[in-house]
Amino acid sequence: MSWKFPKLVPRSAPVILLILTLAAAVAFAAVSHLVSRFNANQQARGRKLYVQGLAAAGAARYDDAIAAFRAALTCDPANSQYQLSLARALRDSNDPRRLDEAESYLIALWQRAPQDANVNLALARVAARRGSIEDATRYYHNAMYGVWNSNPDFNRDKARIELIQFLLTKGVPDKAESELMALATALPPDPVSHLQAAQLFAQAQDSAGALAQYEEVLRLDPANSAAPAGAGEAAYRSGNYTTAQRYLRAAVNVIPENANSRQLLATTDIILNANPFQSHISDAERNRRITADFVQAEERLTECARRTAVNLNATPNPLASPLSTLQSRWTAVKPDLARLRSPAETALPDTIMDVVFQIERQTAAICGTPESFDLALLLISQKREAAGQ
Repeated sequence: MSWKFPKLVPRSAPVILLILTLAAAVAFAAVSHLVSRFNANQQARGRKLYVQGLAAAGAARYDDAIAAFRAALTCDPANSQYQLSLARALRDSNDPRRLDEAESYLIALWQRAPQDANVNLALARVAARRGSIEDATRYYHNAMYGVWNSNPDFNRDKARIELIQFLLTKGVPDKAESELMALATALPPDPVSHLQAAQLFAQAQDSAGALAQYEEVLRLDPANSAAPAGAGEAAYRSGNYTTAQRYLRAAVNVIPENANSRQLLATTDIILNANPFQSHISDAERNRRITADFVQAEERLTECARRTAVNLNATPNPLASPLSTLQSRWTAVKPDLARLRSPAETALPDTIMDVVFQIERQTAAICGTPESFDLALLLISQKREAAGQ
């Protein structure tokens, strides 16, 4: 049969070329199919590793998460989500040596998509870990005004709140307060959001801002149990004692075991009963309060002198304790109490209370913050001093 073989071989060049072309096409298709299968398998393996990495990161097993994300990237090197997740795991591992690597991944992602809010937020958190106020603020702002894939309003508020908390921990309440003002103007009509804002205003020592937010919480949710205590304390810190008393009473009625509210309410009640400058009280009540305050100040002075071993009866001299000087002033003013009923002595109440306030401020500086009646007088003094500035 071998002698017939040459007859079976095509001798035409076009036919040979066609056969070779078909063979190459079949081989190319087979290789392409194998490559596609390999890539599909790699991507499937990458997705599986990525899920494992997410689970490890969620359980705070960052070493395992980092290993899984690295392996996922070997399967799909161009996957930006894998790169972002790896950067987050490197950052959250609390290993300062890994921050640089995390930042390098994030900077590469940022250069490809500078408006990506998630990338900017991740960079902001890296900067916050390093304590860089300038960089953290810039990236948090980029995140707020960047492109979010979902829930943009919620995520922007969340990013701003993170920035506020970071600024407060870094001791820059003025910067935090400007962010708080921006946050407050954009909050949804949701009591939870306003309650969080109120607490942040309180941390920033903006009592007026905190009070406004607590009152908004109560407007949206009158049954809210946390807001009355917060509103009462905010009003108390701002020196608005009438409002503080109203909210603190409500807070104690709602949660009787709230020791802080009960203590603030007790002090507020004393303040409102001891302040001779309160409006809408009679002359007789004003004079009674001035007399009681004056007597209390002398008791505080005597006790502070006893604790510091100061002889108040010693002859005043340039080297004497300021407590001795205050005792002399108190003794000199004491006879004026008898003239309080005289309408002609219009400046006398101020003169007497000036001595009271000086005693309370000086004894607080020497013997520490007082309690009860003396604390009330000290707070009245501070409020009156602030009002005069």
